Amino acid sequence: MPPPQAPPDFAPLRTERLVLRALRSEDAAALHRLVNDWDVAKTLARVPFPYPRDLADEWIASTWEQIAAREAWHLAIAGEDDALLGCVGLTLDRGKGSAELGYWVGRRHWGKGLGPEAASRLARWALDDLGVGTVHASALLDNARSVAVLRRLGFREAGEATQPFLSRGGAPMPVLLFEAGPGDLAAVKAAAPKAAGPTGSGPDTGGGAVLLVVACALVDPEGRVLLARRPAGKPMAGLWEFPGGKVHPGETPEAALIRELAEELGIGVEASCLAPFTFASHPHPDGHLLMPLYLCRRWEGAVRAREGQALAWVRPQRLRDYAMPPADKPLVAMLRDFL
Repeated sequence: MPPPQAPPDFAPLRTERLVLRALRSEDAAALHRLVNDWDVAKTLARVPFPYPRDLADEWIASTWEQIAAREAWHLAIAGEDDALLGCVGLTLDRGKGSAELGYWVGRRHWGKGLGPEAASRLARWALDDLGVGTVHASALLDNARSVAVLRRLGFREAGEATQPFLSRGGAPMPVLLFEAGPGDLAAVKAAAPKAAGPTGSGPDTGGGAVLLVVACALVDPEGRVLLARRPAGKPMAGLWEFPGGKVHPGETPEAALIRELAEELGIGVEASCLAPFTFASHPHPDGHLLMPLYLCRRWEGAVRAREGQALAWVRPQRLRDYAMPPADKPLVAMLRDFL
């Protein structure tokens, strides 16, 4: 049977603020723009990163086939103006009389309760209209926000597992499993709009706290820069980054970096050898990330991986060839030009 050439006949599901409808061909560009974002893709097991543009067209066509076959419903989360905000999906397992639920929302729309509102509506539809006995869901073990959302919706914890994540190169990641039956799901009210700050509205991170993280560009005598690859089991596994970490309460950025370099790489660094270079400012699901970057050319001891991470000494001109977290990427061009 040839693939359908138009969206299937599906009566949209509505909430107080949202319309859950079949995806359309014209949604492809917006879908690509929203999901081709590391902060979104890193939490999704079946989404590669980077996300190719032509994959959006192929995936939308595949959702039409699945709806027509009544195998799965991957729907657009649309606002009152019909613009795409994200996606919510339900995949049937007829043999078990259950379904798997998943959703994502574009980063610019975080903090408004749109994902939970959409997920709650589709899960309730599965239980009430499809006759599904149980709805399953999962969340990364370290994704505290998604875990809290599922609990708030009425999902019960059902154990732990590992799941390969395409967004992280297929690396197996620990996830929490959840399930809900007809009597479990809670109604989700639309979130009240947040007041704009004194400088007006901006990216809604859902928090407002500033997360201070410090990083270091270690430069060897040949002018190469050290990158570390995050190991499996950690957030952003598989991506390369500058060594460093969170600044603990009561620490200065320099003291935190000295501690992190000793813990991660087994080297000793004096504060006088750390030269402030630049910083990154980036939205984060738990607030806003501020990351000072220091340069260091002198240290004591041999650099070695103490936390299972891969290490690479990279020429400045080659830094852009390494997949990095979004916060690290803007630093590459400045380092390349300086070194």
